[in-house]
Amino acid sequence: MRNATVTRKTAETDISVTLDLDGSGSYDNQTGVGFFDHMLDQLARHSLIDMTIRAKGDHHIDDHHTVEDVGIALGQALTEALGDKRGIRRYGACLLPMDDALVRTALDLSARPYLVWNVAMPTAKIGTFDTELVREFFQAFSTHGGITLHVDALHGLNSHHIAEAAFKSVARALREAVEPDQRKADAVPSTKGTL
Repeated sequence: MRNATVTRKTAETDISVTLDLDGSGSYDNQTGVGFFDHMLDQLARHSLIDMTIRAKGDHHIDDHHTVEDVGIALGQALTEALGDKRGIRRYGACLLPMDDALVRTALDLSARPYLVWNVAMPTAKIGTFDTELVREFFQAFSTHGGITLHVDALHGLNSHHIAEAAFKSVARALREAVEPDQRKADAVPSTKGTL
């Protein structure tokens, strides 16, 4: 079974993440940050990874710790659910349009975390949500998920559309990467024999 539950409790946040990589994209995400919940729902739906997240954070300060720590826990859960990565496709890519926005993602479940983020947001806020937190989430997720992650916004006028296209594009690439490779179901996808 390719699933995992991770909890993370600090002086700033209390988080629980449950994932099933072989799900249908069902989700139940409650972080106390409305726009972020909407983005996490997109991540689950378009990756077909079942996802349940509960987060309590120090929102009286701001949403930064909650968003970043959810990214950490989600990355840790992905790593645990993938195990030795035997039989996965490993790589994924997606070019995703959403109205005015066009976002390209390429990723490698390499265990070598690296984020390349070429996404400019035209506004500092989406409602009450700080747009800079989108990058913070993906930085934490890629670091703790061991993901080489490249995200490029090729076009976009509306911050909501750009952010949502980024989450959906990463989701579709992630779906491809975690899917079983029917031609090499018994092998780790690396000439080193380990990832």
